[in-house]
Amino acid sequence: MDPMRILAFIGILLVIAISLHAGWDPRLAAKYLDARQQEWLDWPPAKAAGGACLSCHTGATYLLARPALRRVLGESRPTAYETALIAGLRARAPLLDASAIKPGLTHEPMASQALGVEAVFAALFLSLADGSANLDADAHIAFDRLWALQLRQGAARGAWPWFNLDLDPYEMPPSTFYGAALAALAAGNAPAEYRKQPHVQARIADLTAYLAHERASQPLHNRLMLLWASTKLPDAMPAADRQSTIEEVWRKQEADGGWTMESLGPWIPHPGAPVSNGSNSYATGLVAAALEAADVPPGDPKLARAAAWLESHQDRQGGYWAAESMNKQYPPGSMQIQFMRDAATAFAALALSERSQPIRK
Repeated sequence: MDPMRILAFIGILLVIAISLHAGWDPRLAAKYLDARQQEWLDWPPAKAAGGACLSCHTGATYLLARPALRRVLGESRPTAYETALIAGLRARAPLLDASAIKPGLTHEPMASQALGVEAVFAALFLSLADGSANLDADAHIAFDRLWALQLRQGAARGAWPWFNLDLDPYEMPPSTFYGAALAALAAGNAPAEYRKQPHVQARIADLTAYLAHERASQPLHNRLMLLWASTKLPDAMPAADRQSTIEEVWRKQEADGGWTMESLGPWIPHPGAPVSNGSNSYATGLVAAALEAADVPPGDPKLARAAAWLESHQDRQGGYWAAESMNKQYPPGSMQIQFMRDAATAFAALALSERSQPIRK
């Protein structure tokens, strides 16, 4: 055989070998996420009763992703940061006064919004905390508060007060729907016997009615969380709507296997935000995680392309997936400048963990 052809063939084999073994580094991802939780727990604005409050971008995504990383890494128990965040939710579970959660938080509508967010997160993560088939005492208290704070009248009946701070993707007027989808995920995680109780059935009925009424007006970002929730609470989203949402997601996939932030909109413009071009780590991580939760087979070629995109975009030194604020330019080195990176890294790590075998020690 011609020596040049032999060299070319060897080169092709090397490229294939590198691509097959490029993978991702779950240890580095865990190291980044754990370090960010340490920063969050030490950050004065995050202080709350029982430790630190739980944020949408840094804390909630961490609690969704870290157990999956733990399985891949062969860790036998929750991290100190998981334990601290859950302990804070337990300590605050009975509180119905926002100022008891964060001293000085008395002005409306912020106080009611903070209580609504706290109630949804507590019910969600305390229902998942010990992995048992039953709700423990703190989880029962959290669900009691969740139903007590559910809105009973108005356009948002069935939902909860939610932050409206002109901050995408979690704290805008449509984010009330995102919070309600998380509440549906919490309700779906609760045991079936609990959901059969008449007063709980009534509250879930109001929730699913709200979700049905508002679904068509929501950005794809929020409907993805509803798709995720419907895997635990099927009444939250009819099967036909689940399928049409998945088909919409596939239509918006980029040629490189990822998704843009624009594809998860529509969004309200934020003129001062960094420009986002092309496939985005946050969007791709969230979509892949939601599709996996919705039982799209790991071997699906389109989902495999998304996973390959995520694997190729992990920062090999820092372990994170890069993503920038949708709202404004933050100062270099600030806590806030990494918020979307935190969420992108958590969703990307969750998506890749679900298709990864445990690492042999």
